Amino acid sequence: MGPPTRPLGTTGMDITRVGFGAWAAGGGGWAFSWGPQDDDDSVAALRHAVESGVNWVDTAAAYGLGHSEEVVGRAVQGIPPADRPYIFTKCGLRWDSSDPYKPARRVGAPASLREEVEASLTRLQVDRIDLYQLHWPAEDGTPLESYWSTLLELKDEGKIRAPALCNHSVAQLEAAERLGHVDSLQPPFSAIRRTAAAEIAWCAAHSTGVIVYSPMQAGLLTGTFSAERVAGLHKDDWRARSPEFQGERLERNLALADALRPIAAERGTTVAAVAVAWALAWPGVTGAIVGARSAAQVDGWLPAATLELSGNELDRVASAITSTGAGEGPARPLA
Repeated sequence: MGPPTRPLGTTGMDITRVGFGAWAAGGGGWAFSWGPQDDDDSVAALRHAVESGVNWVDTAAAYGLGHSEEVVGRAVQGIPPADRPYIFTKCGLRWDSSDPYKPARRVGAPASLREEVEASLTRLQVDRIDLYQLHWPAEDGTPLESYWSTLLELKDEGKIRAPALCNHSVAQLEAAERLGHVDSLQPPFSAIRRTAAAEIAWCAAHSTGVIVYSPMQAGLLTGTFSAERVAGLHKDDWRARSPEFQGERLERNLALADALRPIAAERGTTVAAVAVAWALAWPGVTGAIVGARSAAQVDGWLPAATLELSGNELDRVASAITSTGAGEGPARPLA
């Protein structure tokens, strides 16, 4: 008996409450890396997650400039076909191979998206992508209606099972929905970064699945971070440049993580699992993407797949959010 699942919108896919995030598997040497990684460790971590019952993995073409998809493809090929996880990836970010530290361009041109899906299918070694997500709203002048229509066409052509969006607003979701159903949204969401509450509520009202990313706020809510650890981050690690990891914001964020410790101790689990369970407690949230670079890290958040916080515990987290002043957005799941 594996972890419980929930329907991902109307896709027909039932997914576990936590999924394996393969951002870090992209390795070092690019603008938003987590520093150097060992591919064998990434493969082992993903396979351990799947062996533990996790039934989906989320990656993106831009992670490691194609490398994360290659690692995911290699990892999944080593799993018996009947046990392989759903594979979710993203498009719409085009990078300059001659300058890997140059931020990728946010592109929605139909010809570009069609080129990207073929490249992702090749790197992932699959015939169809289960969930194909536009990574960011396009900034190349392509109207939303144009790029969303392209994703709907890719579904009709059998290249992808379900089209989806990441990092899009309520107004953008409504514009897309008028053309064809938005199967899923991927917004950033954690006890620190809570501003996607309105988008999550929209999805709940429109039978649209929601898979949130960074529910542990890039590690700040794992209970294992400290100012000393931040100071020692690899120079290639994007978090070393993030405002959430600096100054007063870092102090508030770490104070919030400390406030989760009593709840974790009472429930016999980890701070990381409590942080992820908090995001999963919001009505409309189907699952949470949780990154890992080792099997041990997977074991740290896996209990979130079955952990349900009580109303009293959610009140205590809300009180901690208010008292520490961490982040912004509603402090408690909306009714």
